[in-house]
Amino acid sequence: MATINLSPPQITFSCRCLSSSSSSRNAPTLSFYSHFSPSHSSLSVSLKHRNNTIKHRCLITASALKNLSETELVPVPVVPEEVSGKLPSDSGVYAIFDKNDELQFIGISRNIAASLSAHLKSVPELCCSVKVGVVSDPDRAALTQAWKSWMEEHIKATGKVPPGNEPGNATWIRQPSKKKPDLRLTPGHHVQLTVPLEELIDKLVKENKVVAFIKGSRSAPLCGFSQRVIGILESEGVDYESIDVLDEEYNFGLRETLKKYSNWPTFPQIFVNGELVGGCDILTSMYEKGELAGLFKK
Repeated sequence: MATINLSPPQITFSCRCLSSSSSSRNAPTLSFYSHFSPSHSSLSVSLKHRNNTIKHRCLITASALKNLSETELVPVPVVPEEVSGKLPSDSGVYAIFDKNDELQFIGISRNIAASLSAHLKSVPELCCSVKVGVVSDPDRAALTQAWKSWMEEHIKATGKVPPGNEPGNATWIRQPSKKKPDLRLTPGHHVQLTVPLEELIDKLVKENKVVAFIKGSRSAPLCGFSQRVIGILESEGVDYESIDVLDEEYNFGLRETLKKYSNWPTFPQIFVNGELVGGCDILTSMYEKGELAGLFKK
C-alpha cells in the first residue's frame, strides 16, 4: 500500500464504478464522488494494488496524464444537451471553472460528458469552462490516481482545496435520495385476485411515468443488471417505481405474466410512459450516449 499525506484538511476519495457484469463482485453504481471527513487535518489518499500488473498499468496511465496547469481550458456548452457532442464521454478526471476562471471543483467520472451535463443543470452559473483529462485505462486505482494528482497540484499552487471539494460542500455532489418502498401488485399469495394480473401490470405502467421491474428491491438488488439499472436511475435523479419480480408472496406469477405482456424474455425491464424501453443493456447504452435526460422529459 502507498500512502501520501498532505496538508490541509483530509479528503478521502471514494469511488464506485459501473459494471455491465452480473457478478456480485462488481457492485455497479453510477457515479464517482469525493467524500470528505472534516475531523482530520491532513489530506490522505491510499491506493491498494491487487497485483503488480495493475500497479504497472496505473503508473503508465498516471504518467501519460497531463498536469492540471498544462491541460487546455475549454468552454462548457450553455445547453446541457450539447455537452455530450462537444466533450468526451470517456472515463477520466475533470476540473470545472467559473466565469472568472476560478477552479470550483475537481471530480472523476466514468462518463465525463454526462457528469458535466448534470453539473450544468444543477449549478449553471459555476460551470463556465472545464479542463478534462481522459484516463485511457480507467480502472479504479488509475482514476483515483488521476484525481489525486490534480488535487495535489492545485493545493500545492494555491494552498487550498477547491470550494466544491471542501468538507460539507454539497454543491457538486448529488445527495443520496430517500429510498422509496418497492411496490406490491397483490395483497398476498393466498388472496384471490378479482382483476387479472396482466391488467394490474398494464395499470401500473400506464399510471406511473417510470417503472422498473427488477430482481430484488431497489435497496438490495439481487443481480448485477438490476443493480446497474437502479444506479442509472438514481444517478439521473429519476422518480421511479420499482417492483421485485422475485417476490413470490406479493408478486406471485409476475415474471411469466410480464414476459408475455412485454414480449421481453429477461429482467430487469424498464417502462417509460407506459412503453417498454428495454433492459439493462439498452438503458446503459442510452445513459452513455446522454440520451436518457430527453427520454425522461417526454
